[in-house]
Amino acid sequence: MIEITNFRQGAILNHNHGIETPDCLRVTIEGLSDYGTPVEVNGIPAVMDGRNFSAEIPLTRKINTVTAQTITPYGNFSQELTLVWDKKSFKRYNFYIDDHIFVFTDLARQRPKSAFDHFYFKGLKDIHDKYGTKFTCNCFYHNAHDEFLLKDMPDIWKSEFQDNADWLKFSFHSYSEFPDRPYAEASAEEFGKDWDLVQNEIYRFAGEECYIAPVVIHWANIHPVCTQEMIRRGTTCYPSTTRLRVMGGPSLADRQKGGNMTAVQQRSATGADRTPQNIGLDLHYGFIEERSYLNNHRNCYDPLLNLYFFLGGMCGNLVPLEEIEPRAKQIFELSAKYKFEAFNLATHEQYTFPYYPNYLPDHMERLDKMARIYTEFGCKPVFFTEGILGNTAWDK
Repeated sequence: MIEITNFRQGAILNHNHGIETPDCLRVTIEGLSDYGTPVEVNGIPAVMDGRNFSAEIPLTRKINTVTAQTITPYGNFSQELTLVWDKKSFKRYNFYIDDHIFVFTDLARQRPKSAFDHFYFKGLKDIHDKYGTKFTCNCFYHNAHDEFLLKDMPDIWKSEFQDNADWLKFSFHSYSEFPDRPYAEASAEEFGKDWDLVQNEIYRFAGEECYIAPVVIHWANIHPVCTQEMIRRGTTCYPSTTRLRVMGGPSLADRQKGGNMTAVQQRSATGADRTPQNIGLDLHYGFIEERSYLNNHRNCYDPLLNLYFFLGGMCGNLVPLEEIEPRAKQIFELSAKYKFEAFNLATHEQYTFPYYPNYLPDHMERLDKMARIYTEFGCKPVFFTEGILGNTAWDK
């Protein structure tokens, strides 16, 4: 048997993982040959050290196939991996905000002269003006808290949205906030119908240039046929996995009636509301190797789905203001150790609104601080949908 041990299937590699030139990324492949027989990696003889082997090879394509093979008295063995070259990589962050419907409800009723006169869009624009942050606003069609449909959002600010399309995009998220995990058992037709409802309204009130394919669906858990339809419609990346899985966050009762957000944030920080408390449950519910890899490396590629997966850095409504910087520092330390350069930030719209039961008075301040810290770390704002998690070097 033979196994490559230093890279996983779908690993995304950049200049930190080897020596980058305009033509290739030279990386060292390491592994184990059970019988200690000589190994070749993509035809290059490996250096043997007992059963261990290593070989320096060039990655010359965006998506690369790496094959390690050996001949033994018991037969020929090989392993094939897909590795991604994140060419000309740079530190970058994507920022999406889920559950947009409150701001559209307000705009339809208040009719300000400018959409950016509304405190919410003004707050996002202030952050953009300071740090260049790009936001993706993931949208509902129906307001489950105060009866309103996206079709009733006026189009009188369309030119304003178009003028700001370089940093402010809108995307499909779900038909409504409730029920939770709405596409866990949905058909592709049901999923596509809701998608079209939202996308068509975005085209109407903001213009096609303001629309972007979603990188996350409401609650992130969706049925396989919905995943297939999502990819067909243009999604290129997704958080963690599309599988149905154990998740944390406020309970339904907390979100509907107004819960203790301090307790919610504490449970989120410890993982107590999403992590099984014994190995039996963890093995049963989790995919431990995959989860531990993403916890460390944050990003990977699935060649069978042609989809990039990423792990979020932090969710603004779950991280207290004073904890944002320490949490970011932990992520930056992981970045230095595991050499990734693509980061994701997220939060939810409704926590900014005083009439929401779980209103956080400092929510917009949290968003500002998140953007500032990642900017100071040297990150550039991107949309993950474009290129390799926001790096479009291969498209030029």
